[in-house]
Amino acid sequence: MTQVNMIALPRDWAFDFLLYAQRNPQSCPVLDVLEAGQCHTMLAAGGRVDTDIPRYRVWRDGELAKEVTDAREIWQSHPDLVTFLIGCSFTFETPLMQAGIDVRHISEDCNVPMYRTNRPCREAGRLKGELVVSMRPVPAHQVADAVTITARYPAVHGAPVHIGEPQALGIQDINKPDFGDPVTLRPGEIPVFWACGVTPQAAVMASRVPFAVSHAPGHMFITDIPNAAWQQ
Repeated sequence: MTQVNMIALPRDWAFDFLLYAQRNPQSCPVLDVLEAGQCHTMLAAGGRVDTDIPRYRVWRDGELAKEVTDAREIWQSHPDLVTFLIGCSFTFETPLMQAGIDVRHISEDCNVPMYRTNRPCREAGRLKGELVVSMRPVPAHQVADAVTITARYPAVHGAPVHIGEPQALGIQDINKPDFGDPVTLRPGEIPVFWACGVTPQAAVMASRVPFAVSHAPGHMFITDIPNAAWQQ
């Protein structure tokens, strides 16, 4: 089933973020927007965004204040939170594996590596920030297949935004991701980078949003929607 990213902001910031997502659709593909204070989504019958994410991050003035595993009290004390559910690249990993491409963070049983880049997103209202990318090593002879497969899933980040040369993205050490875990890059493999749904968290930090709640990287909200539903 499809896993999604989550970001929740006060209603006063919701339009800014909706515009930010519209201007940066590859990194912030919105799959659902909940009414202020609402915790239920059409993507998961009976699911709740305040309880069904394994780990939440709470942000104050752009700084990580704490992490929690149950956010019910947060929603109760902040009834104006507007929640955005955003597509996740985990959705296209099954078709990658079916094509014989090893998804390294799965085979190594860890979180996908994610990196802040030097690529600015388009600003919107009070929001600004840099693109965050996820990385998967791909054998050189399979890179074209990886591009073709993932391009069929534009609602969950789609085709890669960059192939090879991490330094061109401002990534100085590929073995030191900003989020997630490092994975093995084997001889003959090329690092392939996709836009990542942690990009909204980078905007929260850069814009010093007074208050926000997000999923912790790699700790996703699981929906009732099959991954194949997003294929075009």
